[in-house]
Amino acid sequence: MKVLAVSGYKPFELGIFKKDHPSAEFIKAAIKKSILPKAEEGLEWILISGQLGVELWTAEVVFELQEEFPELKLAVITPFLEQEASWNENNKEWYEFILMQADFVDSVTRKGYEKPWQFRLKNQFFLEKSDGLLLLYDQEKEGSPKYIYELAVKYQQDHNYPIELISFYDLQMIVEEEQMKHMDY
Repeated sequence: MKVLAVSGYKPFELGIFKKDHPSAEFIKAAIKKSILPKAEEGLEWILISGQLGVELWTAEVVFELQEEFPELKLAVITPFLEQEASWNENNKEWYEFILMQADFVDSVTRKGYEKPWQFRLKNQFFLEKSDGLLLLYDQEKEGSPKYIYELAVKYQQDHNYPIELISFYDLQMIVEEEQMKHMDY
């Protein structure tokens, strides 16, 4: 696997309203746990669309991993130009910080937002340009990741395309592992 697309819930879908909410650390730990073995096996690119939440936390994980795996690169390919236009200042700053450190930045449609087809086109592009998908998504809780997940499942019928899901159960296991690390016996 050379290119891994990563996506998942937006923060408000998880009840998170600050990028540095304590839950974000557990989400980042789960993402890192999944990416690390792939990096050890020669993963070259992480592909995100730069949406708030799981994708920007993934970027932060990539920046951490680049200390040990400098060959690991981050591509941010947005569905359309200026996707951050309506975001608050804190989110815009976070996004700009990520874009400045990314190894590659582009947009699937080189125009501003027009219609939802731009998200569908981005999802299709991600599947065609990656060797697998890592998705923080739990089928028990609908949300924005559902669209790329359903498309990936269809795509999988004709392509060797692994889909790895991080579920809420997986996150709970990470929380428990992290708590065990910090307990004194």
